Amino acid sequence: MGKKADTTYSNIWRISYPIIIGLTAQNLMVVIDTAFLGRLGEITLGASAIGGIFYLCLVMLGTGFSVGLQIMIGRRNGEGRYRQIGNIFDHGVYFMILLALILFLIVSYAAPLFLSWFLKSEGVLAESLHYLWYRRFGFLFSFLVLCFNGFYIGITRTRVLIASTSIMAATNIFLDYSLIFGRFGMPGMGIAGAAMATNIAEIITFLFFLLITMKNGTVGEFRLFRFNRPNWAQYRPLLSLAVPVMFQYFLSFAAWFVFFMVIEQIGETALAASNITRSFYMLLMIPVWGLSSATNTLVSNIIGQGRSAEVIPLIKKVIRVAMGITFLIVQVNIFFTEHIISFFTSEPHLIEATIPLFRVISLALFAFAFGMILFSGLSGTGKTMVALVIEVLSITFYLVSAFIIAVLLEGTAPLVWFVEVIYFSILGIGSMVYLRSGNWKLYRI
Repeated sequence: MGKKADTTYSNIWRISYPIIIGLTAQNLMVVIDTAFLGRLGEITLGASAIGGIFYLCLVMLGTGFSVGLQIMIGRRNGEGRYRQIGNIFDHGVYFMILLALILFLIVSYAAPLFLSWFLKSEGVLAESLHYLWYRRFGFLFSFLVLCFNGFYIGITRTRVLIASTSIMAATNIFLDYSLIFGRFGMPGMGIAGAAMATNIAEIITFLFFLLITMKNGTVGEFRLFRFNRPNWAQYRPLLSLAVPVMFQYFLSFAAWFVFFMVIEQIGETALAASNITRSFYMLLMIPVWGLSSATNTLVSNIIGQGRSAEVIPLIKKVIRVAMGITFLIVQVNIFFTEHIISFFTSEPHLIEATIPLFRVISLALFAFAFGMILFSGLSGTGKTMVALVIEVLSITFYLVSAFIIAVLLEGTAPLVWFVEVIYFSILGIGSMVYLRSGNWKLYRI
């Protein structure tokens, strides 16, 4: 039957490392995308940042729901109520299909008007909309893949994520090269090729998850794919848990979208340099993302087992691991800065503009390790509304600070990027204060 969780360092790593490997493969797609599109010029590179982050803002609604799904599944797994997990998963699929349809319509009809209000560069606007026109077809299969991710992380069987995301990355990279530049008899579609490559990769990944789940015995074990009539009684606790997480994730990336809008006001070079920085920054974030996802499901599992006293010690262990890994990966960023940037662009002025941004993210990664693990631990307790309040306060400070520095004070891009350090520090301190209060111990989901 399902596997309950323990809080040893070895088990933390057992659950985390497949997620980390999977995220590495997934984010490698972003890096390759940026490197390929960087060969098409500053405008295309900047547009991929705007279009990509706008799309990610909407995808984060689905990602947030999958985290809520993961927490609920993790709690039932910890309680030993395995046969309820399938019904939770099936209701998650219903919700994701509806959400995908709504977001498809939003991108189709609202995105052109919205982006035209904010973007100063006509070239960046045109390329951003071209990207989104093709990328909107990816919502459905992207969200179905997220449902499977939430299920396997929730039951702590994360090794399947290595295979799934490796398949996605390999397919995407091959199709990126083929469709962006027109290789192997395929049309050269430029930025639209990057969108289509990701869409196809997500469809193939969904089919992999479907086949592996049918074959590995989890369908019968957890009563998956029964697809009974939707029941509001099932949605009420799931949505009360997931909706705040959806807004957390949406607001977090919406803040990043606004951040890039602010950077765009500085100039096209600053925007292109920030897109390069974003791609590598997200790659360096992967180990902590994996550890934070493991923290989320481990906290939920051990609370389900009635072991609430172990939550704080568990979070402390994960922070130690996260800080150690961050220290190691920051060395790569410090000593190989120019070599890394040259992978994305060969233009000397763009390399020069990007170097100071790489220095700033070295410091931001430590704040990220501290803040994200604590924040994920808080979410794992089920107190997602409290987490949302902390997120809103942190983001408000983040955006106000970025606007004042960039627009009112006409500060440089590196100074604007330093706001990342402050944001994650506030997120971590707020989460730590609430966790230490102990108010979460009486909450049930």
